[in-house]
Amino acid sequence: MSHGFLASRGALTVVIPVVLLAPAPVAGQAPSSAVKTTVAANMRAAGKTWTAPRTPDGQPDLQGIWTNATITPLERPKELAGKEFFTEQEAAEYEKRVLQDSNKDRRDGAAEEDVARAYNDAWWDRGTKVVPTRRTSMVVDPPDGRVPPLTPEAQKAAADRAKVQQRLPEGPEDRGLPERCILWPTAGPPMLPSAYNNNYQILQTPGYVVILSEMIHDVRIFPLDGRPHVGQNMRQWLGDSRGHWEGNTLVVDTTNFTDKTHLRGSDRNLHLVERFTRVDPVTILYEFTVDDPTAFTKPWTGEAPMTRTPGPIYEYACHEGNYGMTNMLSGARAQEKAAEEAARKGSR
Repeated sequence: MSHGFLASRGALTVVIPVVLLAPAPVAGQAPSSAVKTTVAANMRAAGKTWTAPRTPDGQPDLQGIWTNATITPLERPKELAGKEFFTEQEAAEYEKRVLQDSNKDRRDGAAEEDVARAYNDAWWDRGTKVVPTRRTSMVVDPPDGRVPPLTPEAQKAAADRAKVQQRLPEGPEDRGLPERCILWPTAGPPMLPSAYNNNYQILQTPGYVVILSEMIHDVRIFPLDGRPHVGQNMRQWLGDSRGHWEGNTLVVDTTNFTDKTHLRGSDRNLHLVERFTRVDPVTILYEFTVDDPTAFTKPWTGEAPMTRTPGPIYEYACHEGNYGMTNMLSGARAQEKAAEEAARKGSR
């Protein structure tokens, strides 16, 4: 697969001048319940006290190129169970360890490990810092920072998909959506950071907001005129989105997903609500709530900042150079042929 890596290099040089808007816990002390529940609210309040620029038709101006690159994980690591926020020192130590472990220029280990690191570190853009609030996960609810368990029905569906992935692919449909150049988690929705190409361009026109995702160059268009969602018989890779403004916050409601996207095990009943709030000249607070009662045992919410980056966004030419799919399928057929020949020889 051909990747548009260079599109995100500018994001590495951006300094995030965001002041922590909630008191940080001291070492060994759990944050208060007030801190736990008001970080996002305080950031939104900061956006209200700061006067955001307006578009010609009066909307809060979210336009520009933004990145959500961060090494804060979606879920809180098990070794950090019960710890909602890092101290400043802990955050620095965590950043150092993650960057060292993920460094693709390392030359330790066996030859197989070296080859498996593939591209050298200059091509990756996973970020270098945790989020400015020093949260230990992007998931903020449930309080344990973990995605809720799947329902029994969703667990069975996930197991069935895993069986398909474990066998030799019979066709491209057996491979994941990213390998097929159809959809990547960075496009979402929700829009989650990946190892590289974490850039987005937001455009606004009267009645619409548009978000271009760098990875696989997906485009999401949100009408703001209050129209209803399309009928339930219409299913889309990125769902059907409708937007409206609540003060300075753009709220996007998305339904009508397909049963093939599987966000952490989600299904076609996924209902997503996203919130975009410009809180200062270089930061948008991005929040999202996932509600899928047939897949998850309860709803869950996450948040992450999007930081202005100079861009530009280059084309991500995935389909045009996706030789990996041809090679995987031809390799599978070669393996099947070799197995058949070995079986024939063994039966003689």
